[in-house]
Amino acid sequence: MLKVVVNGFWGTREEDPKSIASRWYVTLTELKRIDGVSFHAWHEAVDDLPSDPLLLPTVSALTDYIKRENTDPDVDVIGYGASLWAHNRGMPQVNSTIRAGGSSEYVTNSISISFHSRTVDETADVIRRTPEILHIIAEAWEIDAGQVYNRTQYRAVSEHFDLENPDPRCGRAVYLSERRAALAPEGLPGTYSRTAAGGLVIDLTRGGTESPTDETIIEVNAALRAAGALEPLPTPYDRPVF
Repeated sequence: MLKVVVNGFWGTREEDPKSIASRWYVTLTELKRIDGVSFHAWHEAVDDLPSDPLLLPTVSALTDYIKRENTDPDVDVIGYGASLWAHNRGMPQVNSTIRAGGSSEYVTNSISISFHSRTVDETADVIRRTPEILHIIAEAWEIDAGQVYNRTQYRAVSEHFDLENPDPRCGRAVYLSERRAALAPEGLPGTYSRTAAGGLVIDLTRGGTESPTDETIIEVNAALRAAGALEPLPTPYDRPVF
């Protein structure tokens, strides 16, 4: 069964619902540019289930949705969370989930795009382009670190290095913020792509043309960890990026 996740994390960065919605809108717009079939007809996710009506992404509509989903009195501390679902004919189910904007130095902020299917496999074009999606969320959300992985890749890296979520790590692709990127060694077995802010995406699939083994992914993690590029943010989080 297909399960591929693209995600990113960062530390404390206070933002209001409109600012978060603006980032989300940019993300969804860029996703539609990559694959207009997979990334449209978004449903609001209520109690972790898709519901009607459809949400046509605009900054205003996303702002209203985020406000409706977050009514706890301490939301400005714990942050705002929301999800959107899309499942179009012949394509994987897509879930876009955010947690952002709180003032707590102990709550991790995150963005994820996940793909699930019992009929579509990892050869699908949208899955081969997941490193591009990582680049999109890195720029839209100014993340600290991020990755692309499937179940076996995530498990292999977590167990080998005894990691906890959201410890930075490399899957079939990894994003490193500017300071992390400066520590990354050259010559890793993938393509290197810079973001506008100086971050770095290392794509071990080389544009979706290769399938790195778990052993290769572990070796790249070891090299990045030895260089200091995958050090966790210090807790409590006193800044958004490393």
